[in-house]
Amino acid sequence: MIVLGCNGFTRGAGIFAEHFGAVGIDKHYILGHDAGASLLVDGKLVAAVEEERLNREKKTSDFPINSVKWCLEFAGIEFSDVDLIAIPWNFSTEVVNGLLLGLAHTPMKAEAKLDLLRRLGTLIIDALGHEAVLADFAARTGFTPDPDKVVFVPHHLAHAMTGYYSAGLKDSAFLISDGRAELFSSLIGEIRDGKITIFQESAITATDSIGLLFASITRYLGFVPNIDEYKIMGLSGFAEPPTPNPFLEHFIQLHDDGRYSLTVPHDLDDARCYDPLLEQHFGPLQDTVEYRANLASAAQEMLTVVTSHQLRALEAKTDLRHLLFEGGVALNCVNNTKLLESSDFTDMDVSFGASDTGVAIGAAVHAWLNHPAGAAQPRTPQPITPYLGPEYDDTAIEQALHDFGDQIAWHRLGDDELIDHVAKLLTEKVVIGWFQGRIEHGPRALGHRSILANPKFPDIKDVINTRVKHREPFRPFAPIVLETDAPKIFDMGRKTRSPYMTFVFPVHAEFTDVIPGAIHVDGTSRVQTISDHDTPRLAALLRRFTALTDVPCLINTSFNVAGQPIVCTPADAISCFLGTEIDYLVIGNHLVRKNTHSA
Repeated sequence: MIVLGCNGFTRGAGIFAEHFGAVGIDKHYILGHDAGASLLVDGKLVAAVEEERLNREKKTSDFPINSVKWCLEFAGIEFSDVDLIAIPWNFSTEVVNGLLLGLAHTPMKAEAKLDLLRRLGTLIIDALGHEAVLADFAARTGFTPDPDKVVFVPHHLAHAMTGYYSAGLKDSAFLISDGRAELFSSLIGEIRDGKITIFQESAITATDSIGLLFASITRYLGFVPNIDEYKIMGLSGFAEPPTPNPFLEHFIQLHDDGRYSLTVPHDLDDARCYDPLLEQHFGPLQDTVEYRANLASAAQEMLTVVTSHQLRALEAKTDLRHLLFEGGVALNCVNNTKLLESSDFTDMDVSFGASDTGVAIGAAVHAWLNHPAGAAQPRTPQPITPYLGPEYDDTAIEQALHDFGDQIAWHRLGDDELIDHVAKLLTEKVVIGWFQGRIEHGPRALGHRSILANPKFPDIKDVINTRVKHREPFRPFAPIVLETDAPKIFDMGRKTRSPYMTFVFPVHAEFTDVIPGAIHVDGTSRVQTISDHDTPRLAALLRRFTALTDVPCLINTSFNVAGQPIVCTPADAISCFLGTEIDYLVIGNHLVRKNTHSA
């Protein structure tokens, strides 16, 4: 059974821009962002790629035509071979009725309600509704799908299934939290034998979204909402939250069953709806790290209090002790660690596709598990890997290298020779672009499209931020560590591994002077554990580097510059290499230098 997952809308961004003001800094206040496609064959995830990696438009919401075509070409199949097409949104009649009911009870003037109704109608009829999605698919692919073979999966259920599949189809409780889905912003529930139970009494409406509040805080502090929230997380480490915390006193109300509400509901028409309240309780906005850090630490504490409140309710409603946390809020790895350690759950998984990058995967899994043909297939957990996108052989790599002519100099090395040579280069204060195998899926570089450096240099963070990434100086970098070495260097708590950079851990005192370049100001690191099974070449490099230096980690950050997607093709990698002060590029078995004589 073949299932194609597909997220993204051709007209979505345009309609949100024209009718809801999603332009400029607010351009990501839309549905369908992180567009992409996936392919599930007899329960095995064989391919997935985000559209931004192929069309080079960061966080694109466009119909994922390039991703769809690549997935089918990779598997050697045609559209006619696909049994089901899964869409991670379901704007059904019932959902529309819910939207109308909510609008009817919204305290707005009649004229304003009618205007909003008109704009919502345009959005659903022209982009998000079932008929619009079918027409969009046909127009962009040239293939008209059988409507009976298109499955519209509620957005939060797609999130839940992404986590469930990534965790090996293990019965689990779940918390889903993001900006908004069709009607809600957060759900709790459980999955048993592939069947989802939602604890509906604990659902959080879209107008009470903690994700959208966090996005508004991001915007207020001068960053781009729905993309830069991790900057708030990073800033929070520079200050202690104020006591009392204005967010907990004036923004949030906690209720029974893990519910909460915002004292000022989110206004779809006004991205600045919380600005007056923020200024009232934190003072006028100041362009200082101190002001931003103080507000960020308060927001971070609020997030932990609210999500912990939800988890306590979830613990009381289920006897399952394995937890899945998915949705955009689950990318806040500082919060993730605190949630697990303060809960009764024995373990918590946050997948490599926790944000909307993963919903094309989750929708396909949901469609497979809930179809009679899929349900009849054995549900044997498949080996899980985030390395699901395009890869390029030596022929493609060398063609790209030749295309850049005398701007670069390169030579090919054998496997062992390459590892030894790169490990020796990394003993110095250099920055290396690392391009290997199939591109990873999700928002984090996980060792196939990475920038590597030696964390023993205290100022290496400043070097990378300034010379390479062109981003804010307060931003930290994450270490990679062999899974077997991780407990020696970090206080892993209940975790034994962290393969997707979704948790932070305190660094043991004896290693703070060993890896200073990979430690945040609060003494923690966002760790990625690796193994010979998951990333054999990177593990071999780290092992050789450690033997040379006694430094058991390498810095790993995404191979891109601020505002650009992670590189995908060899040409992307070489262009990024030439446009920054990266010292060396390793692409496959090829070591590349800049040709200083080409100018």
